[in-house]
Amino acid sequence: MSKICDVCGLPEELCACDDFAREVQAVKVFTVRRRFGKLMTIIEGIDEHEIDIKDLTKTLKAKCACGGTAKNGQIELQGDHKVRVKEVLSEMGFSSDNIEIRDSKKGGKKRR
Repeated sequence: MSKICDVCGLPEELCACDDFAREVQAVKVFTVRRRFGKLMTIIEGIDEHEIDIKDLTKTLKAKCACGGTAKNGQIELQGDHKVRVKEVLSEMGFSSDNIEIRDSKKGGKKRR
């Protein structure tokens, strides 16, 4: 006997909740400058309740060949990977129309 999805009520083999959740996400990708002038790529806007953000982080780190972490509802990757992140997310089923690449935000402490 197959399990039934709590969200859509279909058997798990036919469930499309994950695909639908990925298509409607409004994702923002930008870079910030951190300590010692290092760049970090930040991915935010991914709903942690619908998508496993830890697994997504692991996949992005492998595809971009960099280190990173998931915290405070966003993914942080070491280096400037804005374009590559958009490509990888599109391959994974996220709508490329809903992935916004922004200019860099200022981060870290101000130097005087």
